Amino acid sequence: MTIKKIPYGVTDFEMIRKEDYYFVDKTRYVEVLEKTARFFFLIRPRRFGKSLFINMLRWYYDIYRRDRFKEIFEGLYIGSHPTAEQGKYLVLDFNFAGVNPDPDRLLASFNDNCSMRFDLFAGLYGHMFNPGFASELKRLKNADEKLNYLIGQATLLDLPIYLFIDEYDNFTNAILANVGNEHYRKLTHGTGFFRYFFNKLKEGATGNGPIKRMFITGVSPDVTSGFNIGANMSTDPRFNGIIGFSEREVRDMLSYYKDVDMLAGEVDEVIGVMKPWYDNYCFSRDSLHEPMYNSDMVLYFLNHYLPLKKVPENMIDNNIRTDYNKLRHLIRLDKKMGMNASIIQDIVTNGETVGTIKTAFPAEDLAKPDNFKSLLYYFGLLTIRGTKWGSTLLAIPNLTVREQLYSYLVEAYRSADLFSLEMDRLGMLVASMAYEGNWKPVFEYFASELKRQSSIREFIEGEAHVKGFLLAYLGLTRTYIIHPEYEANKGYADFYMMPDLLHQPEIVYSYIVEVKYARRDASTPEIESLRTEAAGQLKRYAEDPKVRETKGNTKLRLITLIFKGWDLVACD
Repeated sequence: MTIKKIPYGVTDFEMIRKEDYYFVDKTRYVEVLEKTARFFFLIRPRRFGKSLFINMLRWYYDIYRRDRFKEIFEGLYIGSHPTAEQGKYLVLDFNFAGVNPDPDRLLASFNDNCSMRFDLFAGLYGHMFNPGFASELKRLKNADEKLNYLIGQATLLDLPIYLFIDEYDNFTNAILANVGNEHYRKLTHGTGFFRYFFNKLKEGATGNGPIKRMFITGVSPDVTSGFNIGANMSTDPRFNGIIGFSEREVRDMLSYYKDVDMLAGEVDEVIGVMKPWYDNYCFSRDSLHEPMYNSDMVLYFLNHYLPLKKVPENMIDNNIRTDYNKLRHLIRLDKKMGMNASIIQDIVTNGETVGTIKTAFPAEDLAKPDNFKSLLYYFGLLTIRGTKWGSTLLAIPNLTVREQLYSYLVEAYRSADLFSLEMDRLGMLVASMAYEGNWKPVFEYFASELKRQSSIREFIEGEAHVKGFLLAYLGLTRTYIIHPEYEANKGYADFYMMPDLLHQPEIVYSYIVEVKYARRDASTPEIESLRTEAAGQLKRYAEDPKVRETKGNTKLRLITLIFKGWDLVACD
């Protein structure tokens, strides 16, 4: 019996079906899509399965591939439930990930990228047009000219087109990050060529235009001012599970590999390993019961775990890390800490925030808190957790994202010349903390650097900032998994340093840390009162069943840190 291969990094639907890869069947969404909107716009984080889904749709609707429907779709839901529109369209598809964002080469690269797709279109469907169609399409130089000509010819012959655009915002986001708002706005507004290209698409999709259906994906809201014909279904509960994997789908996959003796552990055991790292993405307030796994991360894990029978040393696939430059320009700091970086610090410290998810906003308004939180949500750095005070409760979905946010925050501190630690030195101190119980040097090093690096003194004001620094730096060490605001016995510990026993089973010590912050003029009795309060809280936290379960056989230590201004006056 042939064992199905793991389709890690594979976005070619035909290859998956013909070469016996495991395929999570999402074809039931074809029916729902047809009944919902002709012009469909979907925002999801990077590497979540968008490209494979688009490729599947192309195979389903393409008139050129109509006769291969049974071969490719047999055994899938839609193979037994085809719709009337199967195989009825000429397919025009673009992927803008390959467009060079260098402003000096952008227009030429965009035209080259589109020309390649127009040439392919002419090669497949040229025989359906009037003589000379392919040669005239090739003669035209610019993408908008080619599109205009194609739309006109298809309209004359009443040829229906299904348009797909994958990663529509890839190069525009790169321009926004690396070049700035002015170039971005010129490109996407007014007379910018990208705006003009989308205007042409809109013309082809209105009235008796030939573009009858459209499916566009990206990772951020609509960047093209005025392109308002697409229905943004990104937060519609009907499509929460359209890409990514539900837990049921992950369990089915694991069960398959267990049945063919490829899975070393039990299904529940492997779920327990993956869930904290890859799960908990929710794309609608009405779909809290259906959190989604990042499909790329699941496949990355299994691609390693199945053949080697062991958990990957690095639980995070390097390919999935959001390009830091795409957010770095949003987190620029001055000496007083920018608003957006403060939002990230608050999220890192508390694990959640409240806001309103905006469906569209201009780049110049990204400084507004709700817009920035919305962008973090669209990038997959926040997810919907519920409601609070009438607003959407947004939270960090998993440990993979938490580590990314730690990196953003540390980079923000460094870029603003606010604060910096030697990570190699900190890593060695934390290792000694874990294996020898020498925990004081970690916090004394941190406190001494707070005191030495004078620029940070102007910024520190309150417990949250101190905790933010601690969490960001400790979260980038490899020995502990840091859980901020760890809920225990109806209270919250500032953070629980859970030992990473999965990768370092010999760890001897685990820790719960409570941070207190006193005014610079606080009296000795006030300091003692804070110490007593912290000791009582830590004792309660230590009795929590989750702590007892996850600490394994390590020795749990309870630590109180009291800062008076930027001075560490208690380290017990």
